[in-house]
Amino acid sequence: MPFVIAIDGPAGAGKSTIARRLADRLGYTYIDTGAMYRAIALWAAREGIDPEDGYRLEQLARAAVIELLPQRQVRLNGEDVSTEIRASEISVAASKVAAIGAVRAALVEKQRELADTTSVVMEGRDIGTVVFPDARVKIFLDADPAERVRRRVGEQHDVSPERLAAQIAERDERDRHRAQSPLIQAPDAVYLNSTGLTEEEVEETILKIVRGRISNGKG
Repeated sequence: MPFVIAIDGPAGAGKSTIARRLADRLGYTYIDTGAMYRAIALWAAREGIDPEDGYRLEQLARAAVIELLPQRQVRLNGEDVSTEIRASEISVAASKVAAIGAVRAALVEKQRELADTTSVVMEGRDIGTVVFPDARVKIFLDADPAERVRRRVGEQHDVSPERLAAQIAERDERDRHRAQSPLIQAPDAVYLNSTGLTEEEVEETILKIVRGRISNGKG
């Protein structure tokens, strides 16, 4: 039976980096749910669709062919959009897209299909609460606000630290208070604050949890 590791948490907590490392270490498939929402936001921007137009965005989400490949490569309808989806304006739009219930429902279907036949590490904001409530391992990965801004500055050189801090605060507010699938820690998730920890330390901490579940017969 496929093994699912669900990693949830706010923007800038380091979810993508750790999920990729874990997937590589375990030989699992890494599923970047954020990239999926970014892909829909990019397509909507190209089509001139308002990022809050639920009806048209749902149509895009259901029609989209999204491929998540090694080295953070993302293809949308056969086109490599790996760079375009990382732009700051697409990140902001993706948060609005992700707040639309019908879009989330469409992409959750795609995410579950991806995990039907292979073990996965999946990260996002509602993986352990909505997408895979029965995941074998659930982690809620967090970091102090200043640390989250520092990490994003290293990723998005086209935006000032002050602007990034405002964007993260805005996204936190939207994610935590949206009506559909808000960002919350699942009751059975392990809370892990990565502030002051190296990527290796976070990875080893989660691997110990995974191995413990396997050795206890839960894997």
